[in-house]
Amino acid sequence: MARQPRLILPNQPHLIVQRGNDNQLIFRDDDDHERFLGWLKECARFYKVAVHAYVLMPDHAILLATPADETGLALMMQKVGRYYVPWFNSRHGRTGTLFQGRFRTSLIDAAAYLLACTRYLELAPVQAGLASAPDEYRWSSYAHHAGIRPDPLVTEHMLYWGLGNTPFQREAAYIEFVQQGYGSDEGTLIATALGKGWPVGSHAFKAELEVRTQRQILPAKRGRPFKVKDAAAAD
Repeated sequence: MARQPRLILPNQPHLIVQRGNDNQLIFRDDDDHERFLGWLKECARFYKVAVHAYVLMPDHAILLATPADETGLALMMQKVGRYYVPWFNSRHGRTGTLFQGRFRTSLIDAAAYLLACTRYLELAPVQAGLASAPDEYRWSSYAHHAGIRPDPLVTEHMLYWGLGNTPFQREAAYIEFVQQGYGSDEGTLIATALGKGWPVGSHAFKAELEVRTQRQILPAKRGRPFKVKDAAAAD
């Protein structure tokens, strides 16, 4: 059976996850992280993809990004892979596949979940025990949003700008938002979406996506589909 194409919509934020093949490391040291981010910045600008947040974990990378068209997101990820994988293999004396198949994408209901997804990404190193606080982990967008260090890769989303009228107000509000953490329901929702490529949003958001894209988004109902009986057969 042919794979269903990714659900990518222009001007809509998406979560993107790229994992290492068999959960192997895709970042081993600072040079790996820096080279990946450099190519990501270059390709994001070329293909007109706004990267709002990111985290590079040892065996996977997660981005939160908005593409300007239907093709830019995939082209960006493909080009980054074409640069990074041969360079990584050569540098570390390895051959073969580095990434676990295709990257996954999950559409986001921005109004309800964009900042929540940003927080989820930037708290991932803390949840994984790689840092005791998000500002201690160098390879995420937290330092940018918290006003610690500007990051040229990051394009701030308008919802982040809505946190305050000045950079100081936005940064302070975001720091407080992250310090609140997230509940188990929110974390499960985002983690499941990342794992399965499902949209992150309410039932109404998903139903609207079904109408807009003419694709099944909501779980199918169990049992046989209802069929209208032929009038002649019913007589």
